[in-house]
Amino acid sequence: MTLNRRQFLSGVLAAGLAGCASRASQPVANATPAGNDNVSIIDTHQHLWDLKQFRLPWLDSAGPRLNRNYTLADYERAVEGLNLVKAVYEEVAVTPDQRSAEADYVAELCRSRRSRTVAAVIGGDVASEGFEKYIRRFEGSPYIKGVRSGYRRSAYNDPRFVRGVNLLGDLGMVYDLGAGSDLLADAAKLAAACPKTRVVVNHCGNPNVKWFAESAATDERMRGARAKWEEGIARLAEHPNVICKISGVAESGDDGQVTAATVAPAVNYCLDHFGDNRVVFASNWPVCLKTISLAGWVGVLKEVVAPRGTAFSRKLFCGNATRVYGL
Repeated sequence: MTLNRRQFLSGVLAAGLAGCASRASQPVANATPAGNDNVSIIDTHQHLWDLKQFRLPWLDSAGPRLNRNYTLADYERAVEGLNLVKAVYEEVAVTPDQRSAEADYVAELCRSRRSRTVAAVIGGDVASEGFEKYIRRFEGSPYIKGVRSGYRRSAYNDPRFVRGVNLLGDLGMVYDLGAGSDLLADAAKLAAACPKTRVVVNHCGNPNVKWFAESAATDERMRGARAKWEEGIARLAEHPNVICKISGVAESGDDGQVTAATVAPAVNYCLDHFGDNRVVFASNWPVCLKTISLAGWVGVLKEVVAPRGTAFSRKLFCGNATRVYGL
């Protein structure tokens, strides 16, 4: 029997959701509200770094909490008690000369099956002259699922940038969009220019939770920043090839004070615009530790989405990631 595209995608989604059924696991106390506490989790944004092996210049100004090694053993402790079944490694902004080594390292990690890490989004300069040669090394790899690259203003008008992002689509890979909140509407034009490439918006487009506080109502600068972010998210969501990672919101809150109420306005804005099939859970661990633990973020987010029902939670936390990243 021949399947058309819609039937095929429906089958993939159904298979993914079936794999997200409850598994034996002890829930974290006070972290998972009733109704979605047994949903399996795929983390689509896991960071690991060994500072003896890789150079991460941005850590020099990140503070002591982050400027240290974060290993698989640390991650295992962070997810203890959660029903987290798989993780997708996200590049950690090593120096450009170490990108190939980072990609080889994580591919070997996935291949070894020593951990929950089963796939990776690697770093790369999609507009560089050598990008095609670099990324074709991983063509057909069951582990390398895409590239994250910083977006610069008007990149949608750069033939080299557009060509690189389109190449990812040709190879069946995703483009993870790293962009500030003020660049989202601009980046929507890139998504339009690359309709066959899945564009994954990192960290809800980097909103600041303080924009949604009552005190921001009289702050013209905050109101303007929030409006620009909202417009950008809305423009990106208009394109069916764009997916949103639900992460990175808690990090703009106060350390140890992040609650469901803190993150709900930004999270719900993204969920309402992207719908139930184009959102994926991500931890941004260990960067999330600036304000909240990984288990804490899972608990807060589950509280926010609980009113949307268990079927929605299964898509957000597991099913959509299975489809988007081809796991």
